[in-house]
Amino acid sequence: MNKRSLAILAAFGATTIYGLNHTIAKGVMPHYVGPFGFIFLRVSGAALLFWIISLLGPRESVEKKDWGRLLLCALFGMVINMLAFFKGLQLSTPINSSVLVTITPIIVVVFSFFLIQEKITRIKSIGIAMGLLGALALIFMNESVSSNAPNIPAGNALFILNATSYGLYLILVKKLIEKYHPFTLMKWLFSIAFFINLPITLPEFLEIQWGDLPLDAVGAIIFVIVGTTFLTYLFNVFALTQLKASTVSAFVYFQPVIGIAFALISGKDTLSLLNFTATLLVLGGVYLVSKKPKPGLSGT
Repeated sequence: MNKRSLAILAAFGATTIYGLNHTIAKGVMPHYVGPFGFIFLRVSGAALLFWIISLLGPRESVEKKDWGRLLLCALFGMVINMLAFFKGLQLSTPINSSVLVTITPIIVVVFSFFLIQEKITRIKSIGIAMGLLGALALIFMNESVSSNAPNIPAGNALFILNATSYGLYLILVKKLIEKYHPFTLMKWLFSIAFFINLPITLPEFLEIQWGDLPLDAVGAIIFVIVGTTFLTYLFNVFALTQLKASTVSAFVYFQPVIGIAFALISGKDTLSLLNFTATLLVLGGVYLVSKKPKPGLSGT
């Protein structure tokens, strides 16, 4: 199997893991592990795993001028992004999270316009409007609450912050991916993120009652550390070395399909008319934003 085929499998594997994570991680929060305690486990576990696997890669030194960008990438990609997502997942539902995290391509286009003056066509503008309309509908119109989803609007707003932060990370990390080996990049990003997250996440980590954890909760924790954190970041960074960023980002369409299907099959969530309509708006918006214009058409 050639590297391109492996990269496609890696991108699909990452998307599948993300789709399952919405329900699996939700199942142990906050009864067994608080959202910030989960981030301590994710970041420290991934940092350790990437340091171990980096022994198989080349020995590289990070240039002094790149440490500032590394710091920003860790802040947006492994701190704000993760904290917002897991706190949002505690407050909201797996279906809402599976839909709202897919607006990252829309966020990337908007930031690219302001940061690098990338042109926004008419079609992309319509896509941005559709995606944001669906997202805002989930935030301001979804007022149902339950013991397992105590504040859905606030949780959904945190999912938007998560997608925004991750969008910034994707823009900032691009130059580093082209320059450093994936193992080198990931071990330093997660190491930096560990120390930034430490004062926020340590208290909830210390509250975990390890002796009271059932086997399924332990399995969920292992899945989040090894699968959702270590493997997904590794898969995505490998995919980006062989595929265009636009190709990798197209796999985002599978995430809500997998996430919603798993949540419904496992009985952990229900699909309301509002969720269904908002999903169509968000996915339609992401499709238009990601669609390449036909040759000879400006789209403006």
